[in-house]
Amino acid sequence: MAYPIGRAGAPWNEEERNAWLDQSRIQRSYQVDVIDRLYQLSPRYDLHRYGALSSDPLCYPLYALTSPEYQPEMPSVLVTGGVHGYETSGILGAIEFLETNCEKYLGAFNFVVVPCVSPWGYETINRWNSQAIDPNRSFKGQGLCEESSALIAFLDNLQRDFIMHVDLHETTDTDESEFRPALAARDGKEFEPCQIPDGFYLVGDSASPRPGFQRSIIERVAAITHIAPNDGDGKLLGVPAEQEGVINYDVGPLGLCAGFTSAPYKTTTEVYPDSHTAHPEECIRAQVAALEGALDYIRVTLSR
Repeated sequence: MAYPIGRAGAPWNEEERNAWLDQSRIQRSYQVDVIDRLYQLSPRYDLHRYGALSSDPLCYPLYALTSPEYQPEMPSVLVTGGVHGYETSGILGAIEFLETNCEKYLGAFNFVVVPCVSPWGYETINRWNSQAIDPNRSFKGQGLCEESSALIAFLDNLQRDFIMHVDLHETTDTDESEFRPALAARDGKEFEPCQIPDGFYLVGDSASPRPGFQRSIIERVAAITHIAPNDGDGKLLGVPAEQEGVINYDVGPLGLCAGFTSAPYKTTTEVYPDSHTAHPEECIRAQVAALEGALDYIRVTLSR
């Protein structure tokens, strides 16, 4: 598949990156869909403005919410969404969890929830940021783009040890039709087609796979939406499945958001919104169910 920007075998230059940026258009409102709802939650949680995107600081402030009172004797958990801004249910799922389900866990955990790491990507429905950088390959060192570096700095300032980090994502058909071809063109490589998994799956950490933790999430989500079956070779996205609906990556060295803390329990959710049987509210509820399955597993594990 030839991408319309770039030359075969040559990475993008500045002119080509600008051509890619010029085709991006605002398609929805970060203010209305995200910020307004976060301010509505501010009487129940502490709202933190931890930075803003340099491209437009007024339009793209960065926000996190935390439990109203930090309890050092309780374990802390981190929830992130919108690292890829176009993955809608991760963002709205994090917000819906705060609105509807989080309070029943406040006596057991301290929460840090960052619903939309990449607000420009949310408004323009993009996987990358405005510099054509993938934030979910940028959580290395102090961060390789401002979205990741701002989040890393915020959490460093909080000085908390997390027991769990769940990063909420989607896998969409446009990954294959738009974003992976763009990636190949940007890097001057040949595009190699891949099969999109048909359903929900998880990406765990090969350095700390925690199969029981992953299974608890899969079982909870299966009541909401279907789990992606393995292909004929027992793989998802070309990676051997560790169990139903679970593959493992070396998330830290890859710079994935789920890998930049030392949390022993970590995973990346992957909802499939393009299934003919799925609808937006179902995808949001699947993200909330994933968080509940994760938290219930840890709560039971810690009580033993």
